[in-house]
Amino acid sequence: MKKTLLAAALMSLPFAAMAEPEAYKLDASHSQILFSYNHLGYSTTWGMFSGFEGDIQFDQENPANSSVTVSFPVRSMFTGWEGRFEHFMSADFFGAAEDEMVTFTSTAIEVTGETTANITGDLTLNGITKPVTLAATLNQAGDHPMEGKPWAGFDATATLVRSDFELGMFAPFVSDEVQLQISLEAMKVMETDS
Repeated sequence: MKKTLLAAALMSLPFAAMAEPEAYKLDASHSQILFSYNHLGYSTTWGMFSGFEGDIQFDQENPANSSVTVSFPVRSMFTGWEGRFEHFMSADFFGAAEDEMVTFTSTAIEVTGETTANITGDLTLNGITKPVTLAATLNQAGDHPMEGKPWAGFDATATLVRSDFELGMFAPFVSDEVQLQISLEAMKVMETDS
């Protein structure tokens, strides 16, 4: 009888008492993706995407219950040299239309340490979707000293094989592997924001 009463009491507890992921939006002014590759053995060449949008459902108590989605136009790529940008956008590589997007949607998060996790998700690049795993670190989470609301910052790294996305022109002379370095800030969505 006591067990039955205890079970009934537990069932009556409000589900709101359970922690839920909280919505965060990327701070576009402090979020960037750097990519690099070896050029013919002579140099490391860099490019960047920045100013993009994304959403994070962040569960600080149970990070494995979090999720992330990010999207940005291919043509927002910055290479530092117009000729390289135009070549990347040509039929040799992306053949990118103005509205072609890169997207990443997480599918699983494996916590690997107090502030680290592997984030696996579906990356769509050049119209091809493949699973990618990001090695992520939570840099800091807490109230932003100037904005006065909850904020979080993350770094992540990954390696892509560009031929997997039919972008393998000139490989292996220009490295098929592309290194990603990602740094993101995100702000908690407050009721006053909507």
